Amino acid sequence: MRETDVLVIGAGIAGAITALKAAQAGASVLLLHRSYDVNQTNTRWAQGGIIYKGAGDSPELLARDIIAAGAGMTWPPAAQVLAEEGPVAVKSILIDELGVPFDRRGDGQFDVTEEGAHSLPRILHCEDRTGLRIHEALLRAIENEPRITVMRSWVGIDLLTLSHHSRRPLDVYAPNTCVGAYVLDRETGQVETVIARQTVLATGGLGQLFLHTTNPSGARGDGIAMAYRAGARLQNLEYIQFHPTALYHQHAPRFLISESMRGEGGRLIRRDGHEFMERHHPLGSLAPRDVVARAIHQEMLETQDPCVYLDISHKDSEWIKGRFPTIHAECLKWGIDITKEPIPVVPAAHYSCGGVMTDLDGRTSIERLWAVGEVACTGLHGANRLASTSLLEGLVFGARAAHAIMKALPGSKEAVPLIAPWVPEHDPVDPALILQDWLTIKYTMWNYVGLTRTQKRLRRARQILRELQQEVEAFYGQTQLDDDLIGLRNGVQAALAVLYAAAQNRTSRGCHYRADSPEASAWTYTPPAIDYVTP
Repeated sequence: MRETDVLVIGAGIAGAITALKAAQAGASVLLLHRSYDVNQTNTRWAQGGIIYKGAGDSPELLARDIIAAGAGMTWPPAAQVLAEEGPVAVKSILIDELGVPFDRRGDGQFDVTEEGAHSLPRILHCEDRTGLRIHEALLRAIENEPRITVMRSWVGIDLLTLSHHSRRPLDVYAPNTCVGAYVLDRETGQVETVIARQTVLATGGLGQLFLHTTNPSGARGDGIAMAYRAGARLQNLEYIQFHPTALYHQHAPRFLISESMRGEGGRLIRRDGHEFMERHHPLGSLAPRDVVARAIHQEMLETQDPCVYLDISHKDSEWIKGRFPTIHAECLKWGIDITKEPIPVVPAAHYSCGGVMTDLDGRTSIERLWAVGEVACTGLHGANRLASTSLLEGLVFGARAAHAIMKALPGSKEAVPLIAPWVPEHDPVDPALILQDWLTIKYTMWNYVGLTRTQKRLRRARQILRELQQEVEAFYGQTQLDDDLIGLRNGVQAALAVLYAAAQNRTSRGCHYRADSPEASAWTYTPPAIDYVTP
């Protein structure tokens, strides 16, 4: 058994910032990374950039853009917090403290670019490797912080709560309280009991539930499933954002083609070269992501083509290579020269706008359990995330959570509870079952709970996934534990959570598009004037 002040499950920007700031304030922190490869976080894969500030910008204008993109579901206090604290945190933490090398122009000023649904250019970037550079800087800082212990290849199994895991019978009457987690050491196969005074979920998203996704392999809904089983409140899970432009190639993974490319003048076209976005939205190719993704889907249905194309070849070739070196190299690897020809693209599952419900400091409905980053839902994104808010959200709300955790820590120093030991099983995992069950999840979610949903499709998905969950839980209870089995169990539970949310919400809005809803043909939202109220 291990003990720590703060257990952070997940090491992307949100988890890393929470761990770093809590440790700097004096807490002992155990930071878990599911993979030994530090590249396996959504943060490292984030290309486009992070919101900062542009000429003529203001918190009011940024908040208004966030609310407009959120299609009427953004909680204004969350937008206010991000708009007011975001640029300050970028300057103080990323630029001044961590020294992230954001791109600059010839005059030394930051090179800010524009992305879809933003009123003006305000996005900082490091070429098209922004998330990578931020994460590298964070890891350097974490390595130099003696109060943080980083455990790679450790994956959370279940959250420990007094009502579920305490050996004291009367603890079933205690408030639902998290006291740590069962954790698998993937290298040894041993299950560790980690007792924590405060526990933070920072496990990222759930894109791997879908057949096409821009997410890395670990984005399988682990945090959502763990929180669900512990009894936490979940919110807005029906709002799954599909990135409009992922590389389409028969043999290539669905590599993300950054929205920055459209912000820099890239045009969405059909195979015949015809631009089509203007007939779908006044902002054309810079429309909000949900609009663009559905428009591409509609064009593909009308033309019977397997993809559309994103063309930036009209720009200077050397500029393209310098601005988008990662995209250029990846496409070239598959025989596509983006300086000379358009990129074949399709929509792919990209970001979960909902998650474990929290307040503006990351508190969940379970005492001593916090959630930050993509796994959390503060109400910031509403029904559709504004471009380049994800890294900023992890930064701002990770720092806020660390501050709140340090305030709560003195009140959670009582004796360690008696926790029931983990009982191992020894039957080997059948990889064929794991693979087939994952394919069932991915195809079911893509076809029935994807870009376009109907009650009939959702009903079919419910039948399939409920039966699958029963089968998975049956052999989970009899099989030797490994990461693949943990991921499958979490994947089917997270898929059901998304499905239930989608079935309950019959209103077509933002990322949740119900073809059988009266609002499906068109839905527009004019954001109200923002009434700033201190959260």
